[in-house]
Amino acid sequence: IEQPTFPKITEMCVKMIRRVNDEEGIKKLVNETFQKLWFTPTPHHDKEAMTRKILNITDVVAACRDTGYDWFEQLLQNLLKSEEDASYKPVKKACTQLVDNLVEHILKYEESLSDSDNKGVNSGRLVACITTLFLFSKIRPQLMVKHAMTMQPYLTTKCSTQNDFMVICNVAKILELVVPLMEHPSETFLATIEEDLMKLIIKYGMTVVQHCVSCLGAVVNKVTQNYKFVWACFNRYYGALSKLKNQHQEDPNSTILTANKPALLRSLFTVGALCRHFDFDQEDFKGNSKVNIKDKVLELLMYFTKHSDEEVQTKAIIGLGFAFIQHPSLMFEQEVKTLYNSILSDKNCSVNLKIQVLKNLQTYLQEEDTRMQQADRDWKKVAKQEDLKEMGDISSGMSSSIMQLYLKQVLEAFFHNQSSVRHFALNVIALTLNQGLIHPVQCVPYLIAMGTDPEPSMRNKADQQLVEIDKKYAGFIHMKAVAGMKMSYQVQQAINTCPKDPVRGFRHDESSSALCSHLYSMIRGNRQHRRAFLISLLNLFDDTAKTEVNMLLYIADNLACFPYQTQEEPLFIMHHIDITLSVSGSNLLQSFKESMVKDKKKERKPSSGEETESDSNSGSGSESEEEASKPRRLRKRVDSDSDSDEENDINAVMKCLPENSAPLIEFANVSQGILLLLMLKQHLKNLCGFSDSKIQKYSPSESAKVYDKAINRKTGVHFHPKQTLDFLRSDMANSKITEEVKRSIVKQYLDFKLLMEHLDPDEEEEDGEVSASTNARNKAITSLLGGGSPKNNAAETEDDESDGEDRGGGTSGVRRR
Repeated sequence: IEQPTFPKITEMCVKMIRRVNDEEGIKKLVNETFQKLWFTPTPHHDKEAMTRKILNITDVVAACRDTGYDWFEQLLQNLLKSEEDASYKPVKKACTQLVDNLVEHILKYEESLSDSDNKGVNSGRLVACITTLFLFSKIRPQLMVKHAMTMQPYLTTKCSTQNDFMVICNVAKILELVVPLMEHPSETFLATIEEDLMKLIIKYGMTVVQHCVSCLGAVVNKVTQNYKFVWACFNRYYGALSKLKNQHQEDPNSTILTANKPALLRSLFTVGALCRHFDFDQEDFKGNSKVNIKDKVLELLMYFTKHSDEEVQTKAIIGLGFAFIQHPSLMFEQEVKTLYNSILSDKNCSVNLKIQVLKNLQTYLQEEDTRMQQADRDWKKVAKQEDLKEMGDISSGMSSSIMQLYLKQVLEAFFHNQSSVRHFALNVIALTLNQGLIHPVQCVPYLIAMGTDPEPSMRNKADQQLVEIDKKYAGFIHMKAVAGMKMSYQVQQAINTCPKDPVRGFRHDESSSALCSHLYSMIRGNRQHRRAFLISLLNLFDDTAKTEVNMLLYIADNLACFPYQTQEEPLFIMHHIDITLSVSGSNLLQSFKESMVKDKKKERKPSSGEETESDSNSGSGSESEEEASKPRRLRKRVDSDSDSDEENDINAVMKCLPENSAPLIEFANVSQGILLLLMLKQHLKNLCGFSDSKIQKYSPSESAKVYDKAINRKTGVHFHPKQTLDFLRSDMANSKITEEVKRSIVKQYLDFKLLMEHLDPDEEEEDGEVSASTNARNKAITSLLGGGSPKNNAAETEDDESDGEDRGGGTSGVRRR
């Protein structure tokens, strides 16, 4: 206002106006700012200020061409609503001024163009002006009534550039809103509009046809009732389609069809578009003929959905979508159900067809929504005299039944690798939920899954829906949380472009946050729900749950990266990991022992010092490195007798292995879950800097306050379960077993056995003294997790880990560099 010539004004306005739907405080500020800037009446003599205002508004509209104009409508509505009951209405007055001056501006602009030779050069400004007029008409069509005659000639614009098409479409949209409000418009004016629109429909492409048919619908249905004119147009295209259908039936490969393909595509689209806006089964159109037009159209369009050419199929499906808006009941026809559901559920079906079916459903729901809002407004006008019973429930009942039919297939479209398919599926679901057409609980797991989508806009939309559901129905999210996690894994599998790489459960960016972190943050507030959720996830690692290894990795990733806030959360997980380990671990060892062939030299239990810390592949390369990192007291003893004993022991077990290697593979497979839990516990311990004694002292039944302290997270601690990743990458579950693999599995078994013997911590441990048992336990963990020293896993965390562990007195193997 102070500096109207400042060059960055447009950019500033664009940024501000986008926040028109923010929380109340910001919303109020935005409304006030623009009321001052744009919607305050300008004194009549100050032409310069008015021109500035118009240029500013049209610049902002032009700048938002790609992002949509919802904000402008919202702003106008807010401002006009705020003064509805006031006697002085400055905003309304300012709008009238703006519209009148915009029209004047356009006319002057046209004159200046016709004077100069550079026609059509700067028509970007013209498009912006006309778009702005359309936005005003959309909120207050009355403002444009007196200018309708001025706008009509723009329908005859010669179309050569994208901008010319924009002009025509916007003018058609303005006339559609304004003409029905005119009092006694002249016959010639209406006839000219009809003819102009018809020429455009016959001549130009899809977008123009769509807007012109829509405008024609408003003019003919509400004003002129010139049904014969439309009927002639409809018959022209309907006749062409019937003829093409007959030719195709006689000879599908005839060359006539190829030559007529453009005519076929146009006919399919136009017949559909006309059916959307006109009900040709009314007597006004077909007279007293007994033919059922909508069924005939359905039959024709359905015929072309089975065409071999995908372009023809797509246009036929677009046509069907249009027809269904006028006659939604057609969507219950068996052939339509079969067509839609097979396109949506068939994995090999083309992406374009899938998207088109989803778009059809989306457009139908949007139209229904507009219809409902209009009915609602009309109802408010007459509400006082009417009977409540007769409110418009019939149409919402219809759309609800339709969505029930297609819901499952639409939800399944979330598992598509193309983001555009997921995008439209999500739009359809969001519309369905916002209109309350289905019970939200069935969508919850799918929305949780969509919350892990790589595209931020889709994630936010899905998360937003979950927040809405959670507000209305407390407990739904928690109830479906685990199902949602499993489903999100399926979505990630579908999206995963490189099948060789295991699916991971965190974002590969600097935040490395868990994919399901929004879900966790929704549940964590309620202690009971949070614990139930975490226990359910940990139960999936149980050997009886038989969860596939990659899904376990995905869940472990999420558990490692969830946004924990208090110490209670990771401590609770670690406590339950210990419980799961003691049960699953002993089951695992038992089943391995049972599978071994009886042998005289059957296993001698190794004592705590006899374990060597070689890598799980029993390679001796890491020995020297390990030696250096062991506490001195142990080093001597291990040197003396470990190697030969360990060797004997591995050999002894190797001799007892059964011929059939299935139990070995089974052991390697099941043990992955337990290894992941061990890794997860180590990771959480390092991440939060907990000591062993703190973890042991934790009891879930203590009051919440004890562990309410905030977590002090270490930076640079990454979760990298090397062994599981190797297991998945080498596809060990399906590969052939060599002696070396057998050896490494046996080695893993012995480490594991040792760990289980020392799993329960010693009670009489003295501070600062590391008991032999704790040492053995920590060494076994170290050995199991792939050569223990974090060099193998994530080198950069070594310092952090040592710090955390030195402080802890008795922690993992007291490794020092």
